[in-house]
Formats: sequence, structure tokens, C-alpha cells
Amino acid sequence: MNHLPLTVRRSIELLGLVLIVAILAVGSEVIMPVIMAFFISLVLLPAYRFLTRYKVPEALAIVLPILLLAVMLALIVWFFSAQIRLLVMDFPQIQKNVSTHLASLSNWIYSITSYSGEEQVEFINKNTKDLLMFAGQRASGAALTIGSVFVFFGLLPIYIYLILFYKSILLRFVFMWFEEGDHEKVKGAIYETESIIKNYLVGLLIQVTYMTVLLGIVLTVIGIKHALLIGVIFAFLNLIPYVGALLGNIIGVLITLTSSTELWPILTVLIVIAVVQFLDNNILMPRIVGSKVKINAFFAILGVIVGGNIAGVAGMFLSMPIIAVLKVVFDRTEMFRQWGVLLGDERPSRSPMTFPIFRKKIRVTGK
Repeated sequence: MNHLPLTVRRSIELLGLVLIVAILAVGSEVIMPVIMAFFISLVLLPAYRFLTRYKVPEALAIVLPILLLAVMLALIVWFFSAQIRLLVMDFPQIQKNVSTHLASLSNWIYSITSYSGEEQVEFINKNTKDLLMFAGQRASGAALTIGSVFVFFGLLPIYIYLILFYKSILLRFVFMWFEEGDHEKVKGAIYETESIIKNYLVGLLIQVTYMTVLLGIVLTVIGIKHALLIGVIFAFLNLIPYVGALLGNIIGVLITLTSSTELWPILTVLIVIAVVQFLDNNILMPRIVGSKVKINAFFAILGVIVGGNIAGVAGMFLSMPIIAVLKVVFDRTEMFRQWGVLLGDERPSRSPMTFPIFRKKIRVTGK
């Protein structure tokens, strides 16, 4: 491909990028479980190697880590459902608090718009039908999403098992794509990809644990109701880069609003979340993950949005590891190295426009 003109090569690259995104969008229900299974299999690979080293049968060495992962997920679901149950038990008090907040909101609207409470109720009644239709559409979409989630997690263990069982065939397939002289680079890229994904996913699991504990303990000591629920929701939403933290703050404020009629708990929740997130972003997470691959914020946010549009929550969660793997491949490929530079956050010490080759000013002559 190097013998082609530069414009043709760049055009092929852009067409390939568009084709990849189109394939992911059309086949997301099939492709996303496979990608998720591939990443999880990389995390389970050390446990598989450990078991096979001690002469455990290969099938059992694959099944045991999968069962351990299933138990961990079951414990997380049990913990989350227990916190939701506590919230439901407080429903009568939540109703009273919501009524108080709505009354305050109604008085505030009246003070700035002169719309009385009766006029506000009339306006709401006029739009109730549209709101109910919208809610029905959302509910039907949620039902489809829940069904797809069951299919997703039903296929996941099967895919993980098969990827680990046939990993030698997959590796052979990858090496056969390249010339023998490039096999050393391919081997290095595979090891680096395994290290990055393993550190990233294990780091996220540790991050969810300590953020839930930190937020839960601090908010409980301060006296915020449903502190553990706020902690676990924020910890899981924080897995989605940039966007998740904002959603976690909003949900934390809403839960606090329904649990209290005062404003100080809301400010307390926001301050505690901000402090814990600062510690997480600047001290804890960099030490835990320790990844050498850094993605700039622009493409991280763009990847989350594109991933969400293609495959929903799964796409948002998988966007960062997918971009990280792409950057590893691009950095090690001479043809696509510029794409690795574009995705990274290694800013040059000075503008490329100041390089000696550009120092000669170009004269612009008018007609």
C-alpha cells in the first residue's frame, strides 16, 4: 500500500474508519458481546495460566475463573438490590419530601412568573397525555434493553470459554496477517494490549470498590440517608469516562432531595463526591492502573458518545479499552502512526508551525 499516492492512502484509511463504525453500528448486538468477552478473557488469562501450570484440566481451568467472576457479579447485584430495597421501604417519607419540594418549586415559579398553583396544575394536566405516551415509549425501550441484557450476559460466558479454549488458533490467525519480519512487533503489541486491558479492567473493579466504601462511609458518618446507594451508583456510573461522573452527581442529588427537606445535605453530597473524585483521578487511579497509554480528553468523550449511540451502555463502557487497543496498534504501525498521535495526549513542547522548515514566511500576493 506504500506505493500508492498519499491522498489515495489517506482516502482508504478514512473509508476504512467509516466502514468499521458502520459494521459496529449494524452488528452491535453480535459484536459487542464478543468484544466484552475478549477483554474479560484477558483479565481471566493469568488465573487460567496459574491453574494449567498445576496440571488442572484445561476445561476446568477455564470454567473455574468464569464461575468466580459470576459469583462476584452476583454479589454486586445482591448488594445493589438490597440498597434499592431500603430506598423503597422509605417510600412514604419520600412522598412527603417530594411534596414539600414541589410546593417550594411551585412558590418559586409563582414568584418569578406570576403563574398561580392552579394554573401550574392546569398546565401539567394538559401535558399529562404526552408525558404518559413518552413514558410508555421509554418503558417499552427499557423492556427491550433488559431482554438484550439477558441475551448479552447469557452469551458472555460461552464466548469467554471459547476465546480461552481457542486462543492459540486466534493468535496464529493474527500472526499470519503479517510478514515474518514483523512478528516481533506483533508479539510486543499483543503483550502490551494484554497488559493494558488487564490493568484497566482490574483497576476499574478496585475503583468501584474503594469509591463505594469511601463515599458510603463518609456520607454515613455525616448523616446522609441511603449513603451506600449513592456511593455504589456513583462508583458504577464513574466507569463511563467524563459523562458518568455528571450523571452520578445528578442521581446523588435526586436521592438526597427525596430523603431530606433541607438543602445542606445536597451541598454535602456534592462536596464529598468532588473530594473523592479528585483523590481518585489524581492519586489513586493513576497508581492502580499505571497504563502507559494515555488518551486525550477530546477523543475519550467522543468515543463515549459514539459508543453510546452504537451500543448503548455497553458501548460507552467499552469505548476506552477499544481506543486504547487501537492506539497501541497505531503506535506500532508505520502506516497509521499519525492516528496514534491524534488519539494520544502527548502534546509537543512547541507548535509544529515553528519548526525550521516552516520558518520561511510565505508571501501572499493580491490581484
